[in-house]
Amino acid sequence: MSQVHRGHIFHIAGSPTVDGAAEALVSIPDGALVVDDDGVIVYVGEFDRVPADSGIVVDHRPGFLLPGFIDTHVHFPQTFAGDAYGGGQLLEWLNACIFPSESMLVDPRFAADAAVAFCDRRIAAGTTQAMVFGSAFPHAQDSLFEETQRRGLRVVSGRGVQTTGPDSAQALITSEEDAIRLVSEEIEKWHAADTGDVATAMLHVAVVPRFSLSVTTETLRRLGDLYDSVRDRGVYFHSHLNENDRPGTGEVATTKETYQVDSYLDTYDGKFLPGSKVGGKSFLGKRSILAHSVHCQDVELARMAETGTSISHCPTSQQFLGSGTMPWKRTVASGVNIAIGSDYGGGDEFLLTRVLGDAFKVHISEAGDDGVSIHPAELLFTGTLAGARALDMEDRIGNFDHGKEADFIVVDPAAWPPLGGLIDRGVRSEEPDMARDQMLFALLMAMREPAITEVYVQGRRIDAV
Repeated sequence: MSQVHRGHIFHIAGSPTVDGAAEALVSIPDGALVVDDDGVIVYVGEFDRVPADSGIVVDHRPGFLLPGFIDTHVHFPQTFAGDAYGGGQLLEWLNACIFPSESMLVDPRFAADAAVAFCDRRIAAGTTQAMVFGSAFPHAQDSLFEETQRRGLRVVSGRGVQTTGPDSAQALITSEEDAIRLVSEEIEKWHAADTGDVATAMLHVAVVPRFSLSVTTETLRRLGDLYDSVRDRGVYFHSHLNENDRPGTGEVATTKETYQVDSYLDTYDGKFLPGSKVGGKSFLGKRSILAHSVHCQDVELARMAETGTSISHCPTSQQFLGSGTMPWKRTVASGVNIAIGSDYGGGDEFLLTRVLGDAFKVHISEAGDDGVSIHPAELLFTGTLAGARALDMEDRIGNFDHGKEADFIVVDPAAWPPLGGLIDRGVRSEEPDMARDQMLFALLMAMREPAITEVYVQGRRIDAV
């Protein structure tokens, strides 16, 4: 039977860009979200205007109803590596901590336990959809997809492809032949495996080279051919871009030196031969997400915007690994879609509102005129609707527009007293719009996992066990 969920509703309506999110912000203090038997939203608005006989009323007051969070970059094989200290930045950390940690998933029991813990963390954090950087081991990916399906969550994931690397990564490295074979097999086994239709599926597969330094030009050429052959089936592409720009020895400098290219992005755009000559197919497009993009050239941002490629912005990770700050104003001005990513493993937070809090802090601290106080609606947008856009699922999820699938969370301030205190006793402006914005900001900044008391996907409540 249809259900009427009652509470204070916040969402970003319609289809704005990030700089239009404030105008699209909807706040309904006594709101109703009506969900039909198929898990589809048939009404959102004032509770006292709900059509008669709309269904059973589930009263969440004084709780809040928000769209489910969408994490556009999180590492499944780093589920138990969120505390990894290696005494250095990105490349040192990978070598000392992450490659050895990810290699532990060679044990099927360990991998199955990681899948359970990963889904537990997602549910606790209200993350209903995620672009998940996968394990190199097929049995681990099977565990991830199986556990995700059992829990009723959504996922886009692909095995992390590595065909070259240091000794610490040897367990993760395959031959060129095996790399292509294993990715192909994963697509055939898991892409839309739950419904058989990519438009309705909860399970999707991505082609995921770890980053350009973990593969060869031969890998990029052959993966490009593979991706080109499955792109029309809705397969995704995901990798890392321009994360660490330490002069001379960082990721960006090493990539450009290794490939002899004009820009890091060129390696994913089929231009991976010396001088940025074309050597294969481009991975860029509307189902492509590149994590970090901290140190992009203007030409790279323009190319991503032109192709519909999205950025997964990971401010928590960028602080954790000393990678710098993605320039907010310049990146927004380029027109590229910016979604949020926890980068758990590289970051130490699963809860996206904690990541949004870090985004606010780092960008208000940018130097001079580059500093910006990001509007709370823009923060909510990057954690919800922008993620749906990055995954080319904006017609299905991301907000509470009529006809979308009902992915949402219930936030109960009473379940986390520090949040309850701010909501009930915080100073609010006499100006209604500012008071609304202050309420949303407090909600996003002070939320912790205990306050997320219920999680729904397609209108069905998802439990953590």
